[in-house]
Amino acid sequence: MKMVLVDAYSQIFRGFYAIMHLTDSRGEPTNAIFAFAKLLLQLERDYPSTLGAMAFDCGKVAFRLEIAPEYKGNRSPTPPELLAQIPVIRDLAQAFGWPIVEQNNFEADDLIAGAVKHFADSTTAIISSDKDLAQLVNEHVSLYRPCKPAGFERWQAAQVVEGFGVKPEQIVDYLSLLGDTADNISGVAGIGKKTAAVILNEVGSLAEFYENPELVSSAKSREKLLAGREVVEKNRKLIALRDDLPEDLQSAAVWRRQSPDWAKIREICTQKELKSILKDLPGSAEKVAVDLFA
Repeated sequence: MKMVLVDAYSQIFRGFYAIMHLTDSRGEPTNAIFAFAKLLLQLERDYPSTLGAMAFDCGKVAFRLEIAPEYKGNRSPTPPELLAQIPVIRDLAQAFGWPIVEQNNFEADDLIAGAVKHFADSTTAIISSDKDLAQLVNEHVSLYRPCKPAGFERWQAAQVVEGFGVKPEQIVDYLSLLGDTADNISGVAGIGKKTAAVILNEVGSLAEFYENPELVSSAKSREKLLAGREVVEKNRKLIALRDDLPEDLQSAAVWRRQSPDWAKIREICTQKELKSILKDLPGSAEKVAVDLFA
């Protein structure tokens, strides 16, 4: 089977900031709704699959905050102009036949990781700009990163190596060394992207290094890694995705995509005055579909 997993907020925020100051005649913001509707049309037209879901975050998760109370503590509150659009975005996603999955104490990335593991026999596409998800890439799983002017760039193992300098199975170690400013995770002092890639290509994994530090040829790098061991161990717990899919999400029926309810979609788009979206609904000129998994 084929499966498409969408990191929902990753795409919602991207659309919100890409298209600014769009409102309806009542002055209500519609920019994120418009951008997400465009995405939903693209997914429906070009990326068919049997299974799929829009994975949503449920706020900060307790187990990561226990490890690092400062985790994601640098993030600004969601703009009220975006918050006001979320209910309509969710309604649109469901009208397009997408299951919405969310769970307390799981981030969207964790639910995606759980689905990848639970449905390991599926050929899976993950749509997200989140680099953490590169750790899931394998022969059955591809990461689709948004690219300009529109569409997605398919990342398989070779593209992960080209983009980060390390293999997908080394991404957790790589990000543990670097940290992640977006999530307020500090890295190992003095270790940058190039050095991290060199180290991991030399030793394979940080676990192997800490068992045998002499595997790293640079004395300076060895010193930094040994001094930063506590940071690495904490970061690995934060960055490694949780893949124990909750029991109520383990049935394939939960993840099955349905046919769009075009009447409902038209009703929502009419209400929010999305005229260009209405023109693209069925009845317009046929577009050539692209197989996402080719």
